[in-house]
Amino acid sequence: MDTILPPELVAAARRVIEENLAVGRRISVAESCTGGLVAAALTEIPGSSEIFESGFVTYSNDAKLDMLRVSPDVLETFGAVSIATAWAMAQGALELSGADVAVAITGVAGPAGGTEKKPVGTVVFARAEKGGDPGNVVADRKDFGDLGRGGIRLQAALCALELLLPPGVT
Repeated sequence: MDTILPPELVAAARRVIEENLAVGRRISVAESCTGGLVAAALTEIPGSSEIFESGFVTYSNDAKLDMLRVSPDVLETFGAVSIATAWAMAQGALELSGADVAVAITGVAGPAGGTEKKPVGTVVFARAEKGGDPGNVVADRKDFGDLGRGGIRLQAALCALELLLPPGVT
């Protein structure tokens, strides 16, 4: 058995590695609800060490504070599953690594933990790029619905990988 990861995840990671390798761009990820799934997919690809700089798995709020330097005020004001927190996670991953681009993922994978405003299946993403305006971070909130924990994590990982493609690549 070569991989235990879903084939669509491995294919998306392969594309990210190949496209970023072609433009010489190094990448980093900051993961919460995906628990390292994006990093696992990226490192499944031979040659990933050429462009994959680092992966931060910051599942708890304390880890977000300590490892990525997310402000306590951001977490207290907006919560862990928010555009503000994802933005801060992406900025932290970018600043603390030698990467050119960083993507952050935070969300509610379930089956518990959802609220009326942030139900199970809510995932927030952010991308920060080196040399870019810190205020010009791409951030998005998606509601995948209750696909089950594995389904939500898979969809979140696929979206994060899409965000790691170089500009102009679709």
